[in-house]
Amino acid sequence: MTVIDGVNSGTGSRIATRASWFARYIHLLVLLDVSCAATAGVAGFALRFSGWDQSGRWPDILLAIGLPMVWVPWLSVAGCYDHRFLGTGGAEYRKVLNAGITLTAGVAILSYATKAEVARGYVLLTLPLLVALDVGARRAARSRLHRAREDGECMRRVVAVGYTDGVADLVRELSLHPHHGMQVVGVCAPEPPGRTVEDVMVLGGFDDVPEVVERCRADAVAVLPCVELGGVRLRRLAWRLEKFRTDLFVSPALLDVAGPRLTIRPVAGFSLLHIDHPELTGPARVAKAAFDRVTAALLLIVAAPLLVAVAVAVRTTDPGPAFFLQTRIGRAGRRFRMVKFRTMVTDAERRRVELSARVESGSVLFKLKSDPRVTRVGRFLRRYSIDELPQLVNVLRGEMSLVGPRPPLPEEVERYGEDVYRRLAVKPGLTGLWQVSGRSDLSWEEAVRLDLQYVENWSLLFDVQILWRTVRAVVTGNGAY
Repeated sequence: MTVIDGVNSGTGSRIATRASWFARYIHLLVLLDVSCAATAGVAGFALRFSGWDQSGRWPDILLAIGLPMVWVPWLSVAGCYDHRFLGTGGAEYRKVLNAGITLTAGVAILSYATKAEVARGYVLLTLPLLVALDVGARRAARSRLHRAREDGECMRRVVAVGYTDGVADLVRELSLHPHHGMQVVGVCAPEPPGRTVEDVMVLGGFDDVPEVVERCRADAVAVLPCVELGGVRLRRLAWRLEKFRTDLFVSPALLDVAGPRLTIRPVAGFSLLHIDHPELTGPARVAKAAFDRVTAALLLIVAAPLLVAVAVAVRTTDPGPAFFLQTRIGRAGRRFRMVKFRTMVTDAERRRVELSARVESGSVLFKLKSDPRVTRVGRFLRRYSIDELPQLVNVLRGEMSLVGPRPPLPEEVERYGEDVYRRLAVKPGLTGLWQVSGRSDLSWEEAVRLDLQYVENWSLLFDVQILWRTVRAVVTGNGAY
């Protein structure tokens, strides 16, 4: 993707300057894509054939040599360099996967049409290897980009338009999650200029957006829900922003509903946003249950020696049982007995009353960073989430899932607000967004928001991504106590 020329020299210079980091990022992706294609082509040939014998193997040799030259244009056509899908979300990886599938089909069709005898084993080995390498390389590039954004680099400058309450929420969320790469640099609101919203200055009203964009050298405008900005005014705003090549984002006033559930449908001249219901029942849930139970069974078999060793360590270092059973609330409010390794002294529940004054006021969860009831072995087990491994038994029994909201206690559920009950629409999980996003360091409100986000946007691919991120969260031990 190239830097877009501006309408005039001044605008063009400004756009080129702000897009320089993005151009460098695209160049990095192209280099990685070419390297992955070359590696997959050579590795696949070396694994499939004993040597570079050119007699009869020329179609495969041509494919190995031409793969790096074909792969980058193929990815470009598939939208894998579109700035809308780079940096966050799983759309980039899905597009790489789709590109690999369509390229495999294209090679098969071309081979049949030209009578070229390309070895099927070579194709079925090389192209999946290429997709795996490319996804891994892009994941590494994204991690590098996220680290740069945490240092305030590679950010898109955004002007937020809307009421101050909504703008404040947007600024806070973008500040907490810099990996999205958006920094609010100015506000347009029905407030007197000069006032600040979360330390960002109000620079004008709704009619001043283009001027504020020029003044702030902004890359994008984010319009939050407000009555004053209806369809006609938004259309005129888009026309005025067009000369700056400034992106326009419009919030649909929906919380934590991801793209796969949203579809724009033109009806009688209006663009209507169709919202699909989350997949809480049906074949997708059957597939999830099967995946959970098969994976839990395999993990229990593999981890059996570790489970025995931990049980012995708990029993010999502190008087009492190795396991701790506790009543938790599952899907649709059903109770079940969750099993964990015991990490506290045996009279922990009795001492809980004494420690209740140390819990943050208004918090639903009972969590202490320095809980005196935790044993020496228990502290180690908690840090690396080893104490939760016996919950695989609950997953195998169908009471829990590998991924889902945190399993709540009955007394916690009694304090739920109306919206929080939505967490009980799915099975609780051994891990989830709450664990890979900070675990016990999260506030109650943030933990609830993440759980609701999971419930609304569940997919099997989303589960796999969370499981992958869980490995890093467990190794680092951040937020575990």
